[in-house]
Amino acid sequence: MPIHTSKKAGVFAESVIRGMTRQFNARGGDKPGVNLAQGFPDFAAPEALKEAAVAAIREDFNQYAITWGTVNLRNAIAEKTERHYGVRPDTEREITVTCGTTEAMMATMMALVDPGDEVIVFEPFYENYGPDAILSGAVPRFVKLRAPDWSFDEAELAAAFNDKTRAIIINTPSNPTGKVFSKEELTFIGELCQKWDVVAITDEIYEHIIYEGPHLRMADIEGMAERTVTITGLSKTYSATGWRIGWIIAPPDASDAIRKVHDFLTVGAAAPLQEGAAHALRFGDDYYGELGATYALKRDILMPVLQEIGFTCYHPQGAYYIMTDASELMARTGHDNDVAFAKWMIDEVGIATVPGSSFYRDKADGRAKIRFVYCKKPETLELAVELLRKGFAK
Repeated sequence: MPIHTSKKAGVFAESVIRGMTRQFNARGGDKPGVNLAQGFPDFAAPEALKEAAVAAIREDFNQYAITWGTVNLRNAIAEKTERHYGVRPDTEREITVTCGTTEAMMATMMALVDPGDEVIVFEPFYENYGPDAILSGAVPRFVKLRAPDWSFDEAELAAAFNDKTRAIIINTPSNPTGKVFSKEELTFIGELCQKWDVVAITDEIYEHIIYEGPHLRMADIEGMAERTVTITGLSKTYSATGWRIGWIIAPPDASDAIRKVHDFLTVGAAAPLQEGAAHALRFGDDYYGELGATYALKRDILMPVLQEIGFTCYHPQGAYYIMTDASELMARTGHDNDVAFAKWMIDEVGIATVPGSSFYRDKADGRAKIRFVYCKKPETLELAVELLRKGFAK
């Protein structure tokens, strides 16, 4: 007899993004291919970041750190936040270091949301947000972002707020679309949050990968500092997705609750890696300018070729994803849904992508969409270009 499993575990599936990586890896290494599905770089993290972590290990930073983060890292987070946004969070009462932004979001949801509360989620959404709501007992309420600029309808959003609404999740710059929320959009959302006593939970992991900005924090919108939980981390800005170092900046009362949940979820993030992270957060401003410029060049290698072969591309304002409509190519290759088309691309073209339906509640809304990543070395992207041109010339 099989072991009983929980109802909540049966409501959602495993990660489609990581599943596409596994399918790509299963095809074997005898044929050329490029994984443009999962958002991890194939180039080195900064040497100074790595050396700082190595030094910390050698200096025996190898035992438990303070549960909510080392003093050095929390100070570095406060310094960087003040340098970039003009606000210095309280290192003792407002900063919590977590095992990546994934744990940060989960700890926040479990700390602030009760079973039966509603959480507003914009769609297309990063695939973790739905399961996060379910695991915390919340009811996700979806509001559409509409192509090509991924704007929301103000009346639709306003109608989603009610007495049961506890939180709204905002991802800016966004995965999967690259949308950057404007000051006008954030202000409108902020007014609704204040009207309905709702907390804004913002995922800002791509804050420094931005082309059309600037990046604006919800916490800096008038009246929102005391009702915003800001989540970001090391992974994307410093090309260290495997380190799993994230952090939360939140008002003291929210931080108290989040820290308790975080403590019992993971105890704390890796101590020597926190020392490496602290060193990276003190990089000069030129590092961040170069980061955005480098990713813009990577985008401009891939996107014109996608358009050339028949994808409709939605221009990303930030992050490192290109959301596309593949209707024309799906019809040409005899596919009627995104999942089958994405699998065909792995097998026949040698390119792994993410089927767009994984970013929607109603899978039909994403059945013609495909997401590409471009956080890769130039030579990797050039190989992808070659494979795409060859694969779709058949």
